[in-house]
Amino acid sequence: MILPVTARRIPLIRSCNSIRLKQRPFSQQCTLAALGTLMSLLPAQALAIEASVSGVSGELSSNVTTWLQPVTIPKGAETESYAPDVRHRVTEALRALGYYNAEIALAFRNRQHVDVTIRRGKPVRVRSLDIRILGDASTDEAFQQAVDNSALSRMKGKALHHADYEALKSQLSSLALQKGYFDAGYRASRIEVRPWENSARITLVFDSGRRYRFGQIQFSGSQIRTSRLRNMAPFEPGDFYDAGKLATYNQRLSASNWFRSIGVQPQVDQTGRQAPSGDAEVADRAATGRSSARRADGPPADGGGARRNEPSPASDVYHEVAAQQPRQVPINVNVIPADRYQFETGIGYATDIGPRLRFSMDMPWLNDHGDSLVNDLILSGPEQEFSGKYNMPLSNPERGNYNIQYGFSKTDQDTSDTNSFESSVQFGRQWNFENDWTQNAYLRTTYEDFKQGNDSGTALLFVPGMSWSHSHTDDPTFPMHGNRQDLLIEVSDKRWGSDVTFARTRLDAQWIDSIGRNNRFVVRGSAGATATSEFHQMPPSLRFFTGGDRSVRGYSYESLSPEDSDGDQLGGRQLLVGSLEYQRRIVGQWWGATFLDAGNAFNDWWPESLKKSVGAGVRWISPVGPIRLDIAHPLDDEEESWRLHFGIGPEF
Repeated sequence: MILPVTARRIPLIRSCNSIRLKQRPFSQQCTLAALGTLMSLLPAQALAIEASVSGVSGELSSNVTTWLQPVTIPKGAETESYAPDVRHRVTEALRALGYYNAEIALAFRNRQHVDVTIRRGKPVRVRSLDIRILGDASTDEAFQQAVDNSALSRMKGKALHHADYEALKSQLSSLALQKGYFDAGYRASRIEVRPWENSARITLVFDSGRRYRFGQIQFSGSQIRTSRLRNMAPFEPGDFYDAGKLATYNQRLSASNWFRSIGVQPQVDQTGRQAPSGDAEVADRAATGRSSARRADGPPADGGGARRNEPSPASDVYHEVAAQQPRQVPINVNVIPADRYQFETGIGYATDIGPRLRFSMDMPWLNDHGDSLVNDLILSGPEQEFSGKYNMPLSNPERGNYNIQYGFSKTDQDTSDTNSFESSVQFGRQWNFENDWTQNAYLRTTYEDFKQGNDSGTALLFVPGMSWSHSHTDDPTFPMHGNRQDLLIEVSDKRWGSDVTFARTRLDAQWIDSIGRNNRFVVRGSAGATATSEFHQMPPSLRFFTGGDRSVRGYSYESLSPEDSDGDQLGGRQLLVGSLEYQRRIVGQWWGATFLDAGNAFNDWWPESLKKSVGAGVRWISPVGPIRLDIAHPLDDEEESWRLHFGIGPEF
């Protein structure tokens, strides 16, 4: 019995085999419905009939109108010949909402319009309500919660509403599939309506049977050691089956980038049973082993009644047979390896650095351990960078990896008065935690030849450090809800060979939330600090600058920091930046934005003043990612009245 909700403008209906009327044979009504449906499908230049409903309002009127939408009367046909079909549809629309004694009058104006006058009478109210969960699910909190939260559980004494009955039936069946009750079925599922006394009796007895468990995982097509793939599973053989864990496993395999196609399939048909209908199996066993046969959804043949809170003898036989069968579900994982060599090129533009080219070579798997290598070359006017990362996953890749990172970069940035060449090698260990936090411990060796304002020199540094990061979004491209936090702590000391002694930390955080689907809020913040007595010997890559597209808009890229006597940027020991932004959907994928930014880099807490700016912008969620165009006005710089900012890419 399928009962879509009226809010979706789909008629509320009742199935012919689930309701017992103590009135006239329901098969006659079904035959009438079938004949009416065939008549309404006759071809010939016909338009959908329009109904004017009087006597009822609200949900009743809406459901009647929706039921009549499929009716069409061909040109030249007798309108009265369609009256039985129209009357039947109106009757079904009213019964779906509990009105079984309505009086209906029809008056056809023409073949395109009918007036429907209804005297609904009293609604049928639920006098008896019997909802039971049998089998292993009787102690499963999810099933009890589904029953307790359902509208059907609160229907006793209220008007009969078929959609609520169907909703709970559907939910219990879906839960059974999700949680591994593959032998589940309804012992009884009926609505008995007594129109003459405006009452209904609902019986819904769901028998889950035994809950299945995960079996062994079998792999095919994998170039990675199967032991590593098994370690990535969020379940062990013998754990209770849960479809959500299979989905998680699929996501983990996909995130590894080892495969271009992944299929994780439970082999339910290999469990040893095919879950025949409860009626058929119970009747067979009961007939041979007991003196009185019993229907699964009815009383015993001798007229006696089963005790309300205990399974019937037939149910005992059912579970006796079921208990002898296998209870594990094997899992098949079929994969196709990803291409061993992958190349990518890209072009972009941002007002911070101008046009930018990117070339990358990715080797997502190098051997059966799952080691990977990625190299990136990024070219722009002020910055050129080559970087690479060799990743060695642990035996359980979900737990983390060892990695080696290396790179070279050259910077010649006028706005920050920076000129440097940097090379570095980093050895690290990464831990992935179940709460979505990632922890990294590393040792980085950096050599940098630099000129920053009046400061210049070279620095060889050995920097151990720790970092933590967390990110959660509902959509990685343009999230409506999400947050991200990044924390870094690192130190350097001359005692182990570094040219500069310092301790440095930085925290970046971002929150995105929304009200409805059309109002979005973005909050960003950054704070950093450096402790050293040799700041002028520190390379620019370890100093703080701010300003630009992703910090304080209205100011050019990295143009905010302490200056030397010539007015050149020196960078700061501390950093503080914040941003508040409100976005409103204009139409479709277009959004408008207003924002307030504030921040600065400085040498002494607290800064004399934070540079502030306000502005407005437009966002377009394009197929290649969000495109941002902002115009910002700095509130603390009279020389620059407005500045345009343009960027492409996700906010996280």
